[in-house]
This record gives sequence, structure tokens and C-alpha cells, in this order.
Amino acid sequence: ATSGQPAPERVEYARENAGAEVRAQLVEVFGQRKLLKWTPSGTAHFFVMWAFFILASVYLEAYGALVQGAVTGRPDFHIPLIGTWPVLGFLQDVIAVAALAGLIAFAVIRVKNSPKKLGRGSRFSGSHLGGAWLILFMIFNVIWTMFLFRGAAVNTGNFPYSSGAFASQAVATVLPAGEGLEATGLLAHIGVMLVFLVIVVNSKHLHIFTAPLNVLFSRRPDGLGAAQPMRSDGKVLDFEEADPETDVFGRGTIADTSWKGFLDFYTCTECGRCQSQCPAWNTGKPLSPKMLVLDQRDHAFAVAPYLLAGDKEKESFSEDVLALLDKPLVGEDGVIHPDVLWSCTNCGACVEQCPVDIEHIDHILDMRRYQVMIESSFPSEAGVMLKNLENKGNPWGMPEMKRADWIEELDFEVTLVDERMPEDTEYLFWVGCAGALEDRAKKTTKAVAELLHIAGVKFGVLGPAEACSGDPARRLGMEFLFSMLAQQNVETLNEAGVTKIVATCPHCFNTLANEYPQLGGTYEVVHHTQLLARLVEEGRLTPVTPIEEKITYHDPCFLGRHNKVYAQPRDIMAKVPGVTTQEMHRCKERGFCCGAGGARMWMEERIGKRINTERVDEALTTDPDTVSTACPFCLVMLGDAINEKKNAGQAKDSIEVVDVAQLLIKSVK
Repeated sequence: ATSGQPAPERVEYARENAGAEVRAQLVEVFGQRKLLKWTPSGTAHFFVMWAFFILASVYLEAYGALVQGAVTGRPDFHIPLIGTWPVLGFLQDVIAVAALAGLIAFAVIRVKNSPKKLGRGSRFSGSHLGGAWLILFMIFNVIWTMFLFRGAAVNTGNFPYSSGAFASQAVATVLPAGEGLEATGLLAHIGVMLVFLVIVVNSKHLHIFTAPLNVLFSRRPDGLGAAQPMRSDGKVLDFEEADPETDVFGRGTIADTSWKGFLDFYTCTECGRCQSQCPAWNTGKPLSPKMLVLDQRDHAFAVAPYLLAGDKEKESFSEDVLALLDKPLVGEDGVIHPDVLWSCTNCGACVEQCPVDIEHIDHILDMRRYQVMIESSFPSEAGVMLKNLENKGNPWGMPEMKRADWIEELDFEVTLVDERMPEDTEYLFWVGCAGALEDRAKKTTKAVAELLHIAGVKFGVLGPAEACSGDPARRLGMEFLFSMLAQQNVETLNEAGVTKIVATCPHCFNTLANEYPQLGGTYEVVHHTQLLARLVEEGRLTPVTPIEEKITYHDPCFLGRHNKVYAQPRDIMAKVPGVTTQEMHRCKERGFCCGAGGARMWMEERIGKRINTERVDEALTTDPDTVSTACPFCLVMLGDAINEKKNAGQAKDSIEVVDVAQLLIKSVK
């Protein structure tokens, strides 16, 4: 990790947010918040982890008994002050028994979810299974040797607890008395621990030591939200001065990885939670977030001796090592296959689920940046989108004047901001490219505008002065184009005196709220569902017309996981008379992507099942009349899949996909 690129922002953030980092350690490391989201395995891990902490006191007793026995001949050592308290003996036995139950649970889970049985359906597919079973075996050895040593000590009178240690005292009843058995148990207990330490530092269980550090230096919340700016030698790249010959542009080789990236590699527990939630993996594509990390880790370990060697030592390395150094990080014969890299939708399911705060999206973005900006290697259809963004300011290449066409379809005036926002205008309505130019998304735009008008909220729009937020360019890896678009928009917004923005597109919402501050654009940004839910709560909008429909709601990834907005869209639907809602089995933080994020909206999906088809199949299991969402990309992707189902006779003709705002305006009017 010390050979990685500098990441000073990680240290700076941890230092400036010490209180938040302490809470993160308490909640995520000691409280196991993310692990406990999966109750059986999470509970088992909770007990096994706390056994490591609490049973350290038993090892202190064991070493004390070993030394005292050697010096005085009687190994009746106890920890000073607290070493004879029955409550400590009870706690030691309870956690040991709980850890033993946890080991049994782990074994059952691994057998039940064996890759031999489930194939790709197993979250352990691709993990190093032999090492995991060895660790379980070693923890079992720690526990049984502990009870052997303690049970024998009870019979010899050397046990420090007169009561409380129920399990040790129960074991004593089935053991013969004898100091030889106590000495055997003591030495076995200490010996197992020493062997265990050697195994741990050479296995995935190194995360015991690195996980707290990875949590400490991770981004909040959960490593999601803003994509990080490009850095070289720890400094943010200035594209007017950056030189690809001397500066690091993304990640072209493993040596371009930051020390936080290397820390991610070492911390991966191979649990496969990320893989089990990944929409690409679940639809037959080659991307596994877990394997993306492990493949880089294995490559890093293979070339580490060279990277850490001095100049003279490097001359003595074999051709095999040098060949590994020349192996491209991304390529047909590279460490990561291009199909893996371009399958990612940036949905954030992997990052949200990772119990040790690995930031998979950061790894993918860095590799994409190098491929796009240095190698010019990316799916060809995405090139059309980039040209349109550069020339027309929108992904479809439509004339900028068309951005205001939707206003003509309304029966009230909308303020078109020219130079400065009028003083009585509260919000700038950021319409977005889809909201202004895509027919289905324009319905959402008009619904939101009409609702704001009814509620008496003064708002204005930029119209032709608005350009793409830059999200598709940035998520594809074309950071230069993102910077150009974002700086143009920030200049426009700042000159207009904009302070508050409402956006209908979660991608625009995320970019404006979380990424524009990187370029000097700091605004109070809300998603339209947040604002509309507040207006309904305040009584400024009143749903009155019943909508007798069964609705299932799809969580947009960049609204939900990336920005934790789950409640407001549901609150709006709950206030509409007649509506009954049915959640899909994958919803909220475990919601399944529509397939459009990460610039995938403008790339063909040639491998496996289409992600939007998979999501619609889930939606149809609820037998809905309507599928609602709160994102123009989701609206298009789910709508396309629904239409395919209708044409195939697999969905009723009346089912439709609408934005939450469309439901609300229908009831309000």
C-alpha cells in the first residue's frame, strides 16, 4: 500500500471528521451494522468477531499461567483485579459457546451456498474456499483447546473462577483430573494461536487488521454519491496543464492505484455480498465486483516484489516478473477484461453491501478514465454520445433551442432565466436533457412544473442555457468533457445567482449536489420527490381524486443508494387516495438497477439477459397496474422492457410506467 499513489484527501477527511469516523468505527466495525443486514451470517460473524476481543483475556490468562507455572510450579494465574470475577468467566464462556454456534452457522451457509451446487448463483463463486475452511477449522481449534485447558484447570484447582464459567465447569465433569492434561491443553491453546496468526497474515483474514483502517479512510456516505476527481501524485488534475506523459490519468497499470485502492485489495473478505447484489452478475455478464478486486489483488501481489525493490535489485528480476509488469490492467489478455469494465452500471449495490467499505466504483472509474482518455478504447456507440455532448450539450445531439419546447405545452407561464434569477423566484428547476428532450420524460417535467405552479412555488428554468450536467461523460470515464460541461454550467448558475435547485433526474441531482462543489458550484439541491412530499405534507398540494391502482415502486439507484432518498416517493404515493402499493422483493437499499447508469443508457447490452428485462420480470411478480419510479432513465428503460413484454403477451396491455409526479398531478387535479 505504501507504494500506491498518494490520497491526501482520505487523511484530510478522516482528520476533519474525527467524530464521524469514531461513530463509523463503533457502528460498522464493533457494531457490525452492514454485516447484520444479513441476519444469519451477520449474527454469526458478530459473535465470532467479539470472541476475538473477549477471548484475548483467556490468552492473557494462558500466558500468565505458562509463565507462573514455569516460575512457581503452580499455574494458578489470574488477571489482576478482575481475574476472579464470576462475570468475566461467564462472559468468556458465553462468547466462546456463541462463537462455536457461529462456526456451525458458517459451515451450514457455505455448504448450502456451495459454488459446486449453485454455480454463478453462489456468492462464494470465485472465492478462495480452501482458505476459508482452514480459518473456520483454526477458530474451532482455539475454542476446543480453550475448554480443554480451562476444564482441566477446574479439576486441578488452578481455575481462577469459583462460579460463572458454566461451560468450562461442565467440561471439567467429563475430564480426568491431572496436571499433565492441564499442561497439554495450555500448550495446545497457545500453539494453535501462534499457528493461527501465521495463517491469518497470509490469507483473506488479514481483514481483521485492515478492515478498521479501510472503514476509517472510506468516503461518506458508504463511498457513494460523488465520483472523485482525477488525481496525479495526490493532486487534482488541471486539464489545461496536465501532461499524459508525466501525469497519471486514471489507472493504466497496477502501480497507478492509490494506497487506499491497495488497502481495498487487502481488506476484501471474499464474502461475495457485492457479487450477489450486482445487476451485471445477476444477468449473466462477466462483471463480479468481488473478482474485480481479487484479480487486481492477485496481480498486485505477483508484482509487489518488483514495485517494492530498489533500482539495483530490479535488475535481477526474472523475465516472468517483467512480463507480468507489462501485462495491461485492462485488455483482452489483461488483468481485467474490457467486458468486465464496461458492464458496470455504477448502481452502487456492491459498495452499499460491502461490510468493509471497499469502493468498487472508484476502481472501475479510474480504469475507465485511462481507457477512454489515453487508450481511446470504449464501446463505439458511446462515442456518438460523447460527440453529441461536446457539440450540442446533450447526449442525443438535439438543438439546444428544443430544451424549452415543453413550456409551450403548458397553460401558464414559466420564467425563463436569462441573466439573473428574479428576486421572487425560489427555485431553479433543472430540467435535464431527458426531461427536456425525451418524450416520456417530458411528461414528468410538465407534471412537476404544474404541481409547483399549483402549490404557489416560484421557479424558473434555464432553457437553452442549460447544458448536460456531465454525468454520462464522467461515469463513462471522459473526465475532461465532464469538467468542460460542469464548469460551463457552474458559471451559468453562479452568474444567475442560483442558490436553490430542484431536479427531476437523480443523475443530475447527484451531480449538482455532490460533484459540482468540486468545481466551485455549491447549491441547495433537492429532488422533485423531496420537494413534492414536503408540499403535500404542508397542505400546499392535496391529492383528492382516487386512483384505484396497485402500484409497485422502483428505486432509482442514484436517488436511493447514492443519496438515501427512499421515503419521500413512497410518502407521496401513500397520500394518494385509492392507491395500494406492493414492494418488489429487491427494493430500497437492495433495489435492482434498471441498467441505465454508468453511461450504460448509451451502450448496447450484448451479453446475458438485459438488466431492464430482469427488473421488469421482478415488477410483474407483484401483478401491478402501474410501475412507478422517480427517474427519467428508469422511466425509459422500464418502459421499453414493459413494451417488449406486452408485445410478447407476457404483460397486460393496460400496465404503464409513470413517474411519481405523474401520479400526484393526476390525483391533485
